[in-house]
Amino acid sequence: MFYYLFKYLHEAYSIPGTGVFQYLSFRAALALITSLLISLVFGGKWIHYLNRKQVGETIRDLGLEGQLEKQGTPTMGGLIILASIVIPALLFARLDNVYIILMLFTTLWLGALGFLDDYIKVFKKNKQGLSGKYKIVGQVVLGLIVGLVMYFNKNVVTREKMVTPVSTVYSVLGESGPSARYSIADKHSTKTTIPFVKNNEFDYAVLLKWMGPGYEKWAFLMFIPIVILIITGVSNGANLTDGMDGLAAGTSAIIGATLGILAWISGNIVFADYLNIMYIPNVGELAVFVSAFVGATVGFLWYNTYPAQVFMGDTGSLAIGGIIAVFAIIIRKELLIPILCGIFVAESLSVILQVSYFKYTKKKFGTGKRIFKMAPLHHHYQKLGFPEPKIVLRFFIVGIALAVMTIITLKIR
Repeated sequence: MFYYLFKYLHEAYSIPGTGVFQYLSFRAALALITSLLISLVFGGKWIHYLNRKQVGETIRDLGLEGQLEKQGTPTMGGLIILASIVIPALLFARLDNVYIILMLFTTLWLGALGFLDDYIKVFKKNKQGLSGKYKIVGQVVLGLIVGLVMYFNKNVVTREKMVTPVSTVYSVLGESGPSARYSIADKHSTKTTIPFVKNNEFDYAVLLKWMGPGYEKWAFLMFIPIVILIITGVSNGANLTDGMDGLAAGTSAIIGATLGILAWISGNIVFADYLNIMYIPNVGELAVFVSAFVGATVGFLWYNTYPAQVFMGDTGSLAIGGIIAVFAIIIRKELLIPILCGIFVAESLSVILQVSYFKYTKKKFGTGKRIFKMAPLHHHYQKLGFPEPKIVLRFFIVGIALAVMTIITLKIR
Protein backbone atom coordinates (compact mmCIF):
# COMPACT_ATOMS: atom_id res chain seq x y z
CA MET A 1 0.00 0.00 0.00
CA PHE A 2 2.67 2.52 1.06
CA TYR A 3 4.86 1.36 -1.83
CA TYR A 4 2.31 2.61 -4.37
CA LEU A 5 1.53 5.80 -2.44
CA PHE A 6 5.14 6.89 -2.13
CA LYS A 7 5.94 5.80 -5.68
CA TYR A 8 3.18 8.09 -6.91
CA LEU A 9 4.39 10.98 -4.73
CA HIS A 10 7.95 10.45 -5.96
CA GLU A 11 7.02 10.31 -9.65
CA ALA A 12 4.33 13.01 -9.60
CA TYR A 13 5.82 15.57 -7.23
CA SER A 14 9.45 14.48 -6.71
CA ILE A 15 9.09 14.94 -2.95
CA PRO A 16 12.48 14.33 -1.32
CA GLY A 17 12.70 11.06 0.58
CA THR A 18 9.69 9.38 -1.03
CA GLY A 19 11.91 7.33 -3.32
CA VAL A 20 13.26 5.37 -0.35
CA PHE A 21 10.22 3.10 -0.49
CA GLN A 22 11.54 1.69 -3.76
CA TYR A 23 14.31 0.00 -1.76
CA LEU A 24 13.46 -3.55 -0.74
CA SER A 25 15.74 -3.45 2.31
CA PHE A 26 13.99 -0.34 3.67
CA ARG A 27 10.53 -1.85 3.32
CA ALA A 28 11.70 -5.14 4.85
CA ALA A 29 13.08 -3.26 7.86
CA LEU A 30 9.81 -1.35 8.27
CA ALA A 31 7.84 -4.60 8.06
CA LEU A 32 10.01 -6.14 10.79
CA ILE A 33 9.66 -3.14 13.12
CA THR A 34 5.92 -2.82 12.50
CA SER A 35 5.24 -6.50 13.13
CA LEU A 36 7.22 -6.34 16.37
CA LEU A 37 5.27 -3.29 17.54
CA ILE A 38 1.91 -4.87 16.67
CA SER A 39 2.70 -8.11 18.49
CA LEU A 40 4.18 -6.36 21.54
CA VAL A 41 1.65 -3.54 21.93
CA PHE A 42 -1.57 -5.15 20.81
CA GLY A 43 -0.51 -8.64 21.94
CA GLY A 44 -0.73 -7.56 25.58
CA LYS A 45 -4.18 -6.07 25.04
CA TRP A 46 -5.38 -9.24 23.30
CA ILE A 47 -4.10 -11.41 26.17
CA HIS A 48 -5.93 -9.16 28.66
CA TYR A 49 -9.12 -9.55 26.61
CA LEU A 50 -8.77 -13.34 26.47
CA ASN A 51 -8.24 -13.47 30.23
CA ARG A 52 -11.32 -11.35 30.82
CA LYS A 53 -13.39 -13.61 28.57
CA GLN A 54 -11.85 -16.70 30.20
CA VAL A 55 -10.70 -18.12 26.85
CA GLY A 56 -8.33 -20.59 28.52
CA GLU A 57 -6.60 -23.76 27.42
CA THR A 58 -7.95 -27.06 28.73
CA ILE A 59 -4.92 -29.13 29.69
CA ARG A 60 -4.95 -32.94 29.58
CA ASP A 61 -3.14 -34.55 32.50
CA LEU A 62 -0.20 -36.40 30.91
CA GLY A 63 1.80 -36.63 34.11
CA LEU A 64 4.30 -33.97 33.06
CA GLU A 65 5.95 -31.69 35.60
CA GLY A 66 4.35 -28.26 35.81
CA GLN A 67 1.66 -29.19 33.30
CA LEU A 68 -1.42 -28.50 35.39
CA GLU A 69 -0.07 -25.05 36.28
CA LYS A 70 -0.81 -24.08 32.67
CA GLN A 71 -4.51 -24.79 33.08
CA GLY A 72 -6.53 -21.75 32.04
CA THR A 73 -3.70 -20.01 30.16
CA PRO A 74 -5.30 -18.04 27.29
CA THR A 75 -5.13 -19.69 23.88
CA MET A 76 -5.90 -18.47 20.34
CA GLY A 77 -2.85 -16.22 20.65
CA GLY A 78 -2.08 -17.17 17.08
CA LEU A 79 -4.32 -14.27 16.08
CA ILE A 80 -1.52 -11.99 17.35
CA ILE A 81 0.88 -13.69 14.92
CA LEU A 82 -1.56 -13.51 12.01
CA ALA A 83 -2.28 -9.81 12.51
CA SER A 84 1.43 -9.03 12.93
CA ILE A 85 2.18 -10.73 9.61
CA VAL A 86 -0.74 -9.63 7.45
CA ILE A 87 -0.88 -5.92 8.39
CA PRO A 88 2.82 -5.11 7.69
CA ALA A 89 2.71 -7.20 4.51
CA LEU A 90 -0.30 -5.22 3.25
CA LEU A 91 1.37 -1.93 4.18
CA PHE A 92 4.86 -2.44 2.79
CA ALA A 93 4.86 -5.26 0.20
CA ARG A 94 4.04 -4.98 -3.48
CA LEU A 95 0.55 -6.43 -3.68
CA ASP A 96 0.79 -7.11 -7.42
CA ASN A 97 3.47 -9.73 -6.74
CA VAL A 98 2.07 -13.26 -7.16
CA TYR A 99 4.32 -14.62 -4.43
CA ILE A 100 3.08 -12.08 -1.87
CA ILE A 101 -0.53 -12.89 -2.78
CA LEU A 102 0.17 -16.61 -2.38
CA MET A 103 1.77 -16.09 1.05
CA LEU A 104 -1.08 -13.91 2.29
CA PHE A 105 -3.61 -16.48 1.09
CA THR A 106 -1.67 -19.27 2.86
CA THR A 107 -1.55 -17.28 6.10
CA LEU A 108 -5.27 -16.53 6.13
CA TRP A 109 -6.34 -20.00 4.94
CA LEU A 110 -4.45 -21.99 7.55
CA GLY A 111 -5.09 -19.33 10.18
CA ALA A 112 -8.83 -19.76 9.60
CA LEU A 113 -8.50 -23.57 9.73
CA GLY A 114 -6.60 -23.38 13.02
CA PHE A 115 -9.02 -20.80 14.43
CA LEU A 116 -11.93 -23.15 13.72
CA ASP A 117 -10.12 -25.91 15.62
CA ASP A 118 -9.43 -23.63 18.61
CA TYR A 119 -12.98 -22.29 18.57
CA ILE A 120 -14.42 -25.80 18.84
CA LYS A 121 -12.03 -26.64 21.70
CA VAL A 122 -12.65 -23.48 23.71
CA PHE A 123 -16.24 -22.47 23.06
CA LYS A 124 -17.80 -25.83 22.23
CA LYS A 125 -15.85 -27.50 25.07
CA ASN A 126 -14.73 -30.28 22.74
CA LYS A 127 -11.16 -31.24 23.65
CA GLN A 128 -10.66 -33.01 20.31
CA GLY A 129 -11.33 -29.85 18.33
CA LEU A 130 -11.74 -30.04 14.58
CA SER A 131 -11.56 -33.60 13.29
CA GLY A 132 -8.11 -34.55 11.97
CA LYS A 133 -9.51 -35.52 8.58
CA TYR A 134 -10.94 -32.04 8.08
CA LYS A 135 -7.57 -30.48 8.93
CA ILE A 136 -5.91 -32.71 6.36
CA VAL A 137 -8.55 -31.80 3.77
CA GLY A 138 -7.90 -28.10 4.42
CA GLN A 139 -4.15 -28.58 4.04
CA VAL A 140 -4.57 -30.65 0.89
CA VAL A 141 -6.82 -28.01 -0.67
CA LEU A 142 -4.21 -25.35 0.09
CA GLY A 143 -1.49 -27.56 -1.39
CA LEU A 144 -3.57 -28.04 -4.53
CA ILE A 145 -4.10 -24.29 -4.94
CA VAL A 146 -0.42 -23.50 -4.34
CA GLY A 147 0.67 -26.26 -6.74
CA LEU A 148 -1.67 -25.06 -9.48
CA VAL A 149 -0.56 -21.43 -9.11
CA MET A 150 3.13 -22.38 -9.06
CA TYR A 151 2.75 -24.52 -12.16
CA PHE A 152 0.30 -22.56 -14.33
CA ASN A 153 0.67 -18.89 -13.36
CA LYS A 154 2.60 -17.01 -16.07
CA ASN A 155 4.39 -14.85 -13.49
CA VAL A 156 5.99 -17.81 -11.69
CA VAL A 157 9.25 -18.14 -13.61
CA THR A 158 12.97 -18.73 -13.24
CA ARG A 159 15.91 -17.52 -15.32
CA GLU A 160 18.57 -20.00 -16.25
CA LYS A 161 22.24 -19.50 -16.98
CA MET A 162 23.23 -19.82 -20.62
CA VAL A 163 25.73 -22.39 -21.81
CA THR A 164 26.98 -19.95 -24.45
CA PRO A 165 30.58 -18.81 -23.84
CA VAL A 166 30.67 -15.58 -21.86
CA SER A 167 32.51 -13.67 -24.59
CA THR A 168 29.76 -14.54 -27.05
CA VAL A 169 27.08 -13.52 -24.57
CA TYR A 170 28.67 -10.11 -24.11
CA SER A 171 28.60 -9.44 -27.85
CA VAL A 172 25.02 -10.64 -28.22
CA LEU A 173 23.52 -8.78 -25.27
CA GLY A 174 25.85 -5.81 -25.29
CA GLU A 175 26.25 -6.03 -21.53
CA SER A 176 28.51 -7.53 -18.93
CA GLY A 177 28.34 -8.79 -15.36
CA PRO A 178 25.96 -11.36 -13.86
CA SER A 179 22.98 -10.40 -16.02
CA ALA A 180 24.98 -11.28 -19.12
CA ARG A 181 25.26 -14.88 -18.00
CA TYR A 182 21.52 -15.45 -17.70
CA SER A 183 18.98 -16.06 -20.45
CA ILE A 184 17.05 -13.08 -21.75
CA ALA A 185 13.66 -14.76 -21.42
CA ASP A 186 12.12 -16.00 -18.18
CA LYS A 187 11.20 -19.66 -18.18
CA HIS A 188 8.37 -21.62 -16.63
CA SER A 189 9.97 -24.52 -14.79
CA THR A 190 9.43 -27.27 -12.20
CA LYS A 191 13.08 -27.18 -11.21
CA THR A 192 14.14 -26.96 -7.58
CA THR A 193 17.36 -26.85 -5.58
CA ILE A 194 18.90 -30.09 -4.35
CA PRO A 195 21.60 -29.82 -1.65
CA PHE A 196 25.15 -31.24 -1.71
CA VAL A 197 25.13 -31.77 -5.49
CA LYS A 198 27.47 -29.87 -7.82
CA ASN A 199 24.78 -29.13 -10.39
CA ASN A 200 22.30 -28.35 -7.64
CA GLU A 201 19.13 -28.19 -9.71
CA PHE A 202 16.60 -30.99 -10.00
CA ASP A 203 13.57 -31.03 -12.30
CA TYR A 204 10.52 -32.91 -11.01
CA ALA A 205 9.56 -33.58 -14.63
CA VAL A 206 12.49 -36.01 -14.92
CA LEU A 207 10.56 -38.40 -12.66
CA LEU A 208 8.11 -38.85 -15.55
CA LYS A 209 10.75 -39.49 -18.21
CA TRP A 210 9.54 -43.09 -18.51
CA MET A 211 6.40 -41.71 -20.22
CA GLY A 212 8.45 -40.98 -23.34
CA PRO A 213 8.62 -37.88 -25.59
CA GLY A 214 6.58 -34.93 -24.35
CA TYR A 215 6.70 -36.04 -20.72
CA GLU A 216 7.50 -32.48 -19.62
CA LYS A 217 3.92 -31.31 -20.19
CA TRP A 218 2.71 -33.79 -17.57
CA ALA A 219 5.11 -32.56 -14.89
CA PHE A 220 2.21 -31.16 -12.82
CA LEU A 221 1.15 -34.76 -12.08
CA MET A 222 4.32 -35.12 -10.04
CA PHE A 223 4.83 -31.52 -8.91
CA ILE A 224 1.41 -30.85 -7.34
CA PRO A 225 1.28 -34.02 -5.15
CA ILE A 226 4.78 -33.21 -3.86
CA VAL A 227 3.65 -29.67 -2.98
CA ILE A 228 0.63 -31.08 -1.13
CA LEU A 229 2.82 -33.54 0.78
CA ILE A 230 5.31 -30.84 1.83
CA ILE A 231 2.65 -28.37 3.01
CA THR A 232 0.75 -31.03 4.95
CA GLY A 233 3.90 -32.43 6.53
CA VAL A 234 5.48 -29.15 7.62
CA SER A 235 2.20 -27.66 8.85
CA ASN A 236 1.52 -30.70 11.04
CA GLY A 237 5.17 -30.77 12.13
CA ALA A 238 4.89 -27.22 13.46
CA ASN A 239 1.64 -28.16 15.16
CA LEU A 240 3.32 -31.07 16.97
CA THR A 241 6.26 -28.86 17.99
CA ASP A 242 3.89 -26.44 19.73
CA GLY A 243 3.93 -28.33 23.02
CA MET A 244 6.26 -26.25 25.18
CA ASP A 245 6.38 -22.56 26.01
CA GLY A 246 8.16 -20.71 23.21
CA LEU A 247 9.31 -23.79 21.31
CA ALA A 248 7.30 -23.42 18.10
CA ALA A 249 7.58 -19.61 17.99
CA GLY A 250 11.34 -19.57 18.57
CA THR A 251 12.22 -22.32 16.10
CA SER A 252 9.93 -20.74 13.49
CA ALA A 253 11.68 -17.37 13.90
CA ILE A 254 15.05 -19.06 13.24
CA ILE A 255 13.67 -20.86 10.19
CA GLY A 256 12.00 -17.68 8.92
CA ALA A 257 15.21 -15.65 9.16
CA THR A 258 17.07 -18.32 7.20
CA LEU A 259 14.38 -18.46 4.51
CA GLY A 260 14.58 -14.67 4.28
CA ILE A 261 18.29 -14.86 3.48
CA LEU A 262 17.64 -17.54 0.86
CA ALA A 263 14.85 -15.49 -0.73
CA TRP A 264 17.02 -12.38 -0.82
CA ILE A 265 19.91 -14.05 -2.61
CA SER A 266 17.63 -16.05 -4.94
CA GLY A 267 15.95 -12.83 -6.07
CA ASN A 268 19.20 -10.90 -6.50
CA ILE A 269 20.96 -11.64 -9.77
CA VAL A 270 24.39 -10.67 -8.40
CA PHE A 271 24.23 -13.00 -5.39
CA ALA A 272 22.60 -15.78 -7.42
CA ASP A 273 25.39 -15.59 -9.96
CA TYR A 274 28.13 -15.53 -7.32
CA LEU A 275 26.71 -18.53 -5.47
CA ASN A 276 25.76 -20.27 -8.73
CA ILE A 277 22.18 -20.86 -7.64
CA MET A 278 18.85 -20.50 -9.35
CA TYR A 279 17.83 -16.89 -10.02
CA ILE A 280 14.09 -16.31 -9.50
CA PRO A 281 12.85 -12.91 -10.71
CA ASN A 282 10.61 -10.94 -8.30
CA VAL A 283 11.02 -13.45 -5.45
CA GLY A 284 13.12 -10.95 -3.49
CA GLU A 285 9.88 -9.16 -2.59
CA LEU A 286 9.24 -12.01 -0.16
CA ALA A 287 11.91 -10.48 2.06
CA VAL A 288 9.24 -7.99 3.16
CA PHE A 289 6.81 -10.77 4.05
CA VAL A 290 9.34 -12.91 5.87
CA SER A 291 10.55 -9.89 7.84
CA ALA A 292 6.99 -9.48 9.09
CA PHE A 293 6.92 -13.20 9.87
CA VAL A 294 10.11 -13.07 11.92
CA GLY A 295 8.95 -9.94 13.74
CA ALA A 296 5.60 -11.56 14.51
CA THR A 297 7.10 -14.77 15.93
CA VAL A 298 9.74 -12.93 17.97
CA GLY A 299 7.14 -10.50 19.28
CA PHE A 300 4.83 -13.37 20.19
CA LEU A 301 7.74 -15.08 21.95
CA TRP A 302 7.81 -12.11 24.35
CA TYR A 303 4.52 -13.38 25.83
CA ASN A 304 4.92 -17.07 25.01
CA THR A 305 8.29 -17.70 26.63
CA TYR A 306 8.32 -19.69 29.87
CA PRO A 307 6.07 -19.32 31.80
CA ALA A 308 3.72 -18.56 28.90
CA GLN A 309 1.10 -15.83 29.25
CA VAL A 310 -0.63 -17.08 26.10
CA PHE A 311 -0.60 -20.09 23.76
CA MET A 312 -0.70 -19.71 20.00
CA GLY A 313 -3.06 -22.66 19.57
CA ASP A 314 -3.70 -24.23 16.19
CA THR A 315 -4.52 -20.74 14.91
CA GLY A 316 -0.81 -20.01 15.03
CA SER A 317 0.92 -23.38 14.71
CA LEU A 318 -0.88 -24.59 11.57
CA ALA A 319 -0.35 -21.19 9.93
CA ILE A 320 3.38 -20.83 10.67
CA GLY A 321 4.05 -24.37 9.46
CA GLY A 322 2.18 -23.73 6.23
CA ILE A 323 3.91 -20.38 5.73
CA ILE A 324 7.32 -22.01 6.06
CA ALA A 325 6.40 -24.79 3.63
CA VAL A 326 4.91 -22.55 0.93
CA PHE A 327 7.74 -20.05 1.27
CA ALA A 328 10.33 -22.80 0.75
CA ILE A 329 8.43 -24.10 -2.29
CA ILE A 330 8.24 -20.63 -3.85
CA ILE A 331 11.99 -20.00 -3.54
CA ARG A 332 12.69 -23.56 -4.83
CA LYS A 333 14.40 -24.65 -1.59
CA GLU A 334 11.84 -27.21 -0.37
CA LEU A 335 14.37 -30.05 -0.50
CA LEU A 336 16.31 -28.20 2.20
CA ILE A 337 13.36 -28.56 4.59
CA PRO A 338 14.64 -31.82 6.18
CA ILE A 339 17.73 -29.86 7.26
CA LEU A 340 16.30 -26.42 8.00
CA CYS A 341 13.15 -27.75 9.66
CA GLY A 342 14.98 -30.59 11.37
CA ILE A 343 13.19 -29.85 14.67
CA PHE A 344 9.78 -30.25 13.01
CA VAL A 345 10.95 -33.41 11.24
CA ALA A 346 12.28 -34.95 14.47
CA GLU A 347 9.05 -34.15 16.32
CA SER A 348 6.92 -35.69 13.56
CA LEU A 349 9.11 -38.79 13.21
CA SER A 350 9.01 -39.39 16.97
CA VAL A 351 5.21 -39.52 16.85
CA ILE A 352 5.12 -41.73 13.74
CA LEU A 353 7.68 -44.16 15.17
CA GLN A 354 6.03 -44.23 18.59
CA VAL A 355 2.55 -44.99 17.24
CA SER A 356 3.76 -47.48 14.62
CA TYR A 357 5.97 -49.40 17.04
CA PHE A 358 3.24 -49.49 19.69
CA LYS A 359 0.71 -50.91 17.21
CA TYR A 360 3.23 -53.42 15.85
CA THR A 361 4.26 -54.76 19.27
CA LYS A 362 0.67 -54.90 20.48
CA LYS A 363 -0.34 -56.91 17.45
CA LYS A 364 2.63 -59.27 17.67
CA PHE A 365 3.11 -59.65 21.44
CA GLY A 366 -0.26 -58.60 22.81
CA THR A 367 1.29 -55.69 24.72
CA GLY A 368 2.23 -52.41 23.15
CA LYS A 369 5.77 -51.14 23.69
CA ARG A 370 7.18 -47.66 23.22
CA ILE A 371 10.43 -46.32 21.79
CA PHE A 372 10.23 -43.00 23.65
CA LYS A 373 8.93 -42.28 27.13
CA MET A 374 6.46 -39.96 25.43
CA ALA A 375 5.98 -38.41 22.01
CA PRO A 376 6.48 -35.81 20.55
CA LEU A 377 10.19 -35.75 21.24
CA HIS A 378 10.24 -32.74 23.57
CA HIS A 379 7.99 -34.59 26.01
CA HIS A 380 10.46 -37.50 26.02
CA TYR A 381 13.14 -35.22 27.45
CA GLN A 382 10.63 -33.75 29.87
CA LYS A 383 9.91 -37.27 31.16
CA LEU A 384 13.65 -37.77 31.60
CA GLY A 385 13.60 -34.92 34.09
CA PHE A 386 14.95 -32.02 32.04
CA PRO A 387 13.36 -28.63 32.94
CA GLU A 388 11.16 -27.18 30.22
CA PRO A 389 13.22 -23.97 29.68
CA LYS A 390 16.40 -26.03 29.23
CA ILE A 391 14.76 -28.29 26.62
CA VAL A 392 13.46 -25.29 24.68
CA LEU A 393 16.80 -23.48 24.76
CA ARG A 394 18.68 -26.57 23.56
CA PHE A 395 16.19 -27.05 20.75
CA PHE A 396 16.87 -23.41 19.78
CA ILE A 397 20.61 -24.15 19.68
CA VAL A 398 20.00 -27.16 17.44
CA GLY A 399 17.72 -25.03 15.25
CA ILE A 400 20.42 -22.39 14.81
CA ALA A 401 22.97 -25.09 13.92
CA LEU A 402 20.57 -26.50 11.32
CA ALA A 403 19.99 -23.01 9.91
CA VAL A 404 23.74 -22.46 9.50
CA MET A 405 24.07 -25.88 7.87
CA THR A 406 21.27 -24.95 5.45
CA ILE A 407 23.06 -21.76 4.41
CA ILE A 408 26.41 -23.48 3.82
CA THR A 409 24.78 -26.08 1.53
CA LEU A 410 24.79 -23.30 -1.06
CA LYS A 411 28.56 -23.64 -1.37
CA ILE A 412 29.30 -27.18 -0.16
CA ARG A 413 28.60 -29.45 -3.11
